[in-house]
Amino acid sequence: MNDGDASNKSTKLNTRKTPVSITPEEISKTTTASLSAVGDILIHDSLYWDAETEDGYDFNPMFAKIKSHMEKSDITVANSESIIGGSEIGVSSYPSFNSPFEVGDALKAAGVDVVTMANNHTLDRGEKAIANAIGYWDKIGMIHTGSALSADESARIATKTENGIIFSFLSYTYGTNGIPTPIGKDYLVNRIDKEKIKEELNRAKKQSDVVVLSLHFGQEYERMPNPEQKQLAQFAAEHGADIILGSHPHVLQPAEWIETADGRKSFVIYSLGNFISHQEALYRRIGGIVHITAEKTVDANGTSIHLKEPAFTATYVKSDDNKNFEIDLLANVDPKLNEDIQKHLSTWTNDIAFE
Repeated sequence: MNDGDASNKSTKLNTRKTPVSITPEEISKTTTASLSAVGDILIHDSLYWDAETEDGYDFNPMFAKIKSHMEKSDITVANSESIIGGSEIGVSSYPSFNSPFEVGDALKAAGVDVVTMANNHTLDRGEKAIANAIGYWDKIGMIHTGSALSADESARIATKTENGIIFSFLSYTYGTNGIPTPIGKDYLVNRIDKEKIKEELNRAKKQSDVVVLSLHFGQEYERMPNPEQKQLAQFAAEHGADIILGSHPHVLQPAEWIETADGRKSFVIYSLGNFISHQEALYRRIGGIVHITAEKTVDANGTSIHLKEPAFTATYVKSDDNKNFEIDLLANVDPKLNEDIQKHLSTWTNDIAFE
């Protein structure tokens, strides 16, 4: 039954002069909303040199070939690995990143709705870069999570509603490359702490239908998750995470369904790899877009959420002699490698559809 049908039926019933019984089937309603996510947005110097213009930077061409795949879902999430502190404090590359504001503009134009900010580079350029980044995300209307400028802001759960389904977003990192958080300012970056994650998952569950948890964890360049990743994902699922998005390894790691003690099934992809970067090794050029649909049913028995239709679009970062960087479909670059990636992503599940 669509919304129009429900509205028409309600109008007719309200004009009747005698009571009419309504069956559970008639009052049930099912809606769906889709979510996509990409991995690391890691802007090395070669990328911002390539994007430089006379009056700033233009990163839009890098996303042009893949934009339609990013826009297809109701909500798209990206990991803002290199903080967008802006040119005013000086752009910089590895090991201490700071990216131009225009990266944010390009992500927004490409269809990104939510960025996660908790990662090992959050504190690279200090509190000023974080303040600049959050200010710019707010300016362009981008939802952000994982970093804040006050305890009150940090305590607020980021949410976005699509088709009557409320999604909440949480983000945490294993560390910050040895850079300590300023004393009394833990809100600047969310670190992985089980008690904190448990408490915030509990609050997010009360405020939303679907809880999306981003975890910056694992071992760099390892194509399979380690035991700590598996254990933390299980812990998070048990405490209410519905969708778990992994980052940090810079390469793709498989996805799977996690069954919980209360009979739920959570979806995790342990690492989404690099979406845009200038890490040159083959598997570090491969990333992708994970897609999943949330279905919400409201009937006489209450409200239920069902996750379905997981899908994946593999991508590849191309360049021409360290210029003209762009993200393309891996299927266009190397069909055989694309098949290998599909098998890798499906190590623990056989229901992922591939584009």
